[in-house]
Amino acid sequence: MEIVIRADEHEVATTVADIVGGYVERGNAILGLATGSSPLGSYQELARRCREGELDFSTASAFLLDEYVGLPKDHPQSYFSVIRSEFVDHVNLDPTRVLSPNGEAGDIAGEGRRYDAAIAAAGGVDVQLLGIGTDGHIGFNEPGSALTSRTRVKTLTEQTRKDNARFFDGPEDVPHHVLTQGLGTINEAGHLVMIALGAGKADAIAAAAEGPLSAFCPASVMQWHRHVTVVIDEPAASKLKLADYYKYALANKPAWQSF
Repeated sequence: MEIVIRADEHEVATTVADIVGGYVERGNAILGLATGSSPLGSYQELARRCREGELDFSTASAFLLDEYVGLPKDHPQSYFSVIRSEFVDHVNLDPTRVLSPNGEAGDIAGEGRRYDAAIAAAGGVDVQLLGIGTDGHIGFNEPGSALTSRTRVKTLTEQTRKDNARFFDGPEDVPHHVLTQGLGTINEAGHLVMIALGAGKADAIAAAAEGPLSAFCPASVMQWHRHVTVVIDEPAASKLKLADYYKYALANKPAWQSF
């Protein structure tokens, strides 16, 4: 796991865009897209590069991490809609090649298996963007999730529903259930890129990167992965015991070694 500590949100976004852009430039990239506030700056930077002719997404495809159960696709807060308004509509990525779990599926339990099969059939995700919740969740894998879990239905905690209420008319409008890629599914991506901003994420980042591997902090499953880059700002890094070493290692990184 490589911890990259940047001065501010802009530098975080630039670093993440450099990583994702590298995969896009190779052609036929399979991107794993996350919603939420953490990746917004990175999406804006990727869109700028596309708009200015630096990146071409025309051969890329994408899979989303999760979707609310029972929320229509055209609802403004469905992740199907959100990822299009925040990212896909601003780059030349074919919207029909951006797939998400179907929260309206008649067989919700079977939808998880279908989605995992679709990812596998595409050849797997090359680079997966991730945010992290204040309780250490990634995707909607709440604390207590099995570290080898697959895409499935999860019940949101009340805290997560309260955190997401700002996007709805009120907490009562936030669905209780979601379809989310499991921790085992997420860990099959070739490269995990976690983004965290602000002091409110500092405890979660410290637990994920330096704490024990535990279902109590779902993001700690990244410690098992062969290729992880955690890109955070100074406030989000404030609880890391080895922050000085991470900065030293980055400053002395071999010129040939990429993220």
